[in-house]
Amino acid sequence: MCLSLEDFAAECRDTLKAKPGTEGRQQVCALVRQVLKDPDFVATYVPADTPERKVVYEDPELGFAIVAHAYHGARNTKPHDHGPAWAIYGQVDGETIMTDWELVEAPTDSAPGKVRRLRDYTLTAGMAMLYEPGALHSPLREGPTRLLRIEGINLERMRRQPYEAVEVSPAD
Repeated sequence: MCLSLEDFAAECRDTLKAKPGTEGRQQVCALVRQVLKDPDFVATYVPADTPERKVVYEDPELGFAIVAHAYHGARNTKPHDHGPAWAIYGQVDGETIMTDWELVEAPTDSAPGKVRRLRDYTLTAGMAMLYEPGALHSPLREGPTRLLRIEGINLERMRRQPYEAVEVSPAD
């Protein structure tokens, strides 16, 4: 049986209200993993014809957004964070190669921040990953993918700082 979007959002809201910090967000991440296993939920709320970004729910009380994504070809995104917001990436299908980055130099009003690659790993169908506020990462998709993402704040309303990758020698 397909869990409704409203029921899923209510579970997320109740969890975040009861535990508004990292522990609650980790529990929401586990909820995302559960709905990714529900083929009816996925087919209903993240169908193959989903646009690249579609906000399917925005919580009027806490402000988090549930977003469906479909990428129909390859896409490489620059290193970024979500500012003061957190995000959970739930992989519906396809693969996302995620890179975590370390801050080398903070961005300024006139220059992007500098980051150094820490590690790469692959998100496959059914996996979900929490990115806390300020966590620097970048997704690479080499083919079609679909995602269910929860944003702590609807990122369409936020200005985010630019970052660029740099090579740092061991002596630095």
